[in-house]
Amino acid sequence: MRLNRVYLDAPLACGSRATLTGSAAAHVTRVLRLKAGEALTLFNGTGREFAGTLVQAHGDTVTVEVGAAHEVDRESPLPMVLVQGVSRSERMDLTVQKATELGVTRLVPVLTERSVVKLDAGQAARKLEHWRAIAVAACEQSGRNRPPEVLPPLSYREFIGSHLEVPTRLLLSPLASLRVADVPRPVAGVMVLIGPEGGLSAPEQAQALAAGFLAVRMGPRVLRTETAALAALTLLQREFGDF
Repeated sequence: MRLNRVYLDAPLACGSRATLTGSAAAHVTRVLRLKAGEALTLFNGTGREFAGTLVQAHGDTVTVEVGAAHEVDRESPLPMVLVQGVSRSERMDLTVQKATELGVTRLVPVLTERSVVKLDAGQAARKLEHWRAIAVAACEQSGRNRPPEVLPPLSYREFIGSHLEVPTRLLLSPLASLRVADVPRPVAGVMVLIGPEGGLSAPEQAQALAAGFLAVRMGPRVLRTETAALAALTLLQREFGDF
């Protein structure tokens, strides 16, 4: 069943009219190909979704009549933070998209010693906007009403010195002896740290372990960075979430 869902970064209220422009309008007219009088669902990240009816589409502007609000919670009971070593464009895009579908709460892109991707300030800002758009699109497709928080890219040093508020912290390592099933049930969510294409360096792994990360493995095979992220999130959802 196709879901005609559109994210709007603006307040929504029953009985009002919402104006969609830019990518949101293009999604309605060019992707969903909706016509006047057809139904769609609007959400703005607050957790609720609103029934909507397309009133008119004029150029790059779409007007929607906002109907009743519904409290629909499709979030996982397990808050998950994915700390992902930034990988090449299509791999990172896939990771952001599928991590959103799998229910990740926050995504922290980190630039590590072996990261192939190098970003200056301008490039980092554009990448952040791009990744956030991918996460929103994944929410539209998957039915989530709360897009995950996507942080600006951090250096590994910046990350390891902060953002460690989640008590259960896991480091994916093919050399680890523990599996996800061996991890005690997280009380307040879980953080997963995954290296880029070349993995984390030995000093970076040592820093993570010193910061309280627990090394776990996915199995005897070495996984690509994007595969490792999806496998880890899936296993965590199965063991502690809603799979």
